[in-house]
Amino acid sequence: MPHVIEATILTGCAKGEDVFIPLIPLAPTDMPFQFKRLQFPVCLAFAMSINKAQGQSLKVAGINLESPCFSHGQIYVACSRVGTGKNLYVFAPDGKTKNIVYPTSFTIKTLFHYCFTKTVHK
Repeated sequence: MPHVIEATILTGCAKGEDVFIPLIPLAPTDMPFQFKRLQFPVCLAFAMSINKAQGQSLKVAGINLESPCFSHGQIYVACSRVGTGKNLYVFAPDGKTKNIVYPTSFTIKTLFHYCFTKTVHK
């Protein structure tokens, strides 16, 4: 079907379900002329490893901490890619992630403090 995207839901209560995303007609009314366009309601996203992210500056970043980082600097590198904590989105089940280098657990609050008080962002 050329006017539908077939996708599989990856997370949440509907995980594994196949869904169809249809084209949505958009007709702006605030223009001096009329036109209509068809658009899929999706946005472009990129994924990269923490090692690949080192040296990059990002406006917004999301970090998936379902599995633990394997070195002590990885959480710091991942969190310090954005200039402010409000642009960092962290997914960690129960608000915690295991730190396999040190025998402690990071809470998300501790994680933000660790990343954003030790760096100076211009």
